[in-house]
Amino acid sequence: MTELLIATNPDPGSRLAYLLRVPLGEGLVLRTSGTWPRTAALYCHVVPATEWPESPEIVERVPLRSCARRGAAIDIVADRSRENRSQLVFTTARGRDAVFWQAPRTRKQARPAVSIPTARATGIDLLDVVVDAHEHYPYRFAKQKVATTRRALPCGDYGIVLDGSLVAAVERKSLADLVASLTTGRLRYALGELAALARAAVVVEERYSEVFKLERVRPALVADGIAECQVRWPNVPIVFCETRPLAEEWTYRYLAAAHAWASGEQAATARLRPPDHVAPDRGGPDRGAPDLGTSLRPAPAGSSSADVREWARAQGLAVAERGRIPAAIRRAFELALDGPAGDGTPDGCS
Repeated sequence: MTELLIATNPDPGSRLAYLLRVPLGEGLVLRTSGTWPRTAALYCHVVPATEWPESPEIVERVPLRSCARRGAAIDIVADRSRENRSQLVFTTARGRDAVFWQAPRTRKQARPAVSIPTARATGIDLLDVVVDAHEHYPYRFAKQKVATTRRALPCGDYGIVLDGSLVAAVERKSLADLVASLTTGRLRYALGELAALARAAVVVEERYSEVFKLERVRPALVADGIAECQVRWPNVPIVFCETRPLAEEWTYRYLAAAHAWASGEQAATARLRPPDHVAPDRGGPDRGAPDLGTSLRPAPAGSSSADVREWARAQGLAVAERGRIPAAIRRAFELALDGPAGDGTPDGCS
């Protein structure tokens, strides 16, 4: 019987952990990231047939009823009652050849049968959005009137800047990225930075229900972690938007609403002014401060790490360029902002 063979990729440096051998001709070999497209389409990379090892470590043998090429796709029908149909689709992504392994369920999820509106948000003719310089494959907002600028942001992937202050930001996550950052603790640091802004949110390019279909980590652990983050940082919502286009649309609407709020309310505008204190001249700009023509700092609703480090250096206190700031220094900074300054040396930091 014809079989679809799935083996472990012997290359330790590859991000695609499996080799897929498709019984077409002399054998089509691809690298891929999973053993079957159960929850999402899997990216594949075609490699020479000689890359298939002589003694492969077989992970799974899938008996096939049929395997046939139909135009730009290969239809695969497994000889089993469940998860028996899939398709290898040859296409282009961002100008490059690409192959995606998808199943009927993942194809339906990728096309939720909704049309994205093109109406401008809150009557804004042109929305200026700052995209973090480290963001890979950023949103282009092609269907909306948006002008994007690539700059380093202190937090978030997409932001609104008014009068040199970052007034709102959105952090974009795939489900895999959300789970990884949650289990390693990086998400808590990111939320702490976002909470320092007047308005901030995290958008996830997936359905919440997919959390409970995870295989390599306990779904309850992820669900509990998300709930804990929402309780600890209630002003930074985590929004699940099903697909990337819907997440992009939500990000546009959120940032447009934040822009209207920040520029239209006098009380909000007063809160968004940068702090009165000015950092001492150290012979050049701070390496951690993004260059947007003016000093970009989060608007008050808390305090960013950059502000705390700047204040600590002005007081002659030793503080690392990166990493967690000691609690004593952060408490002293907050006290200095709330009341009259003392001798400038926080307790326990002399």
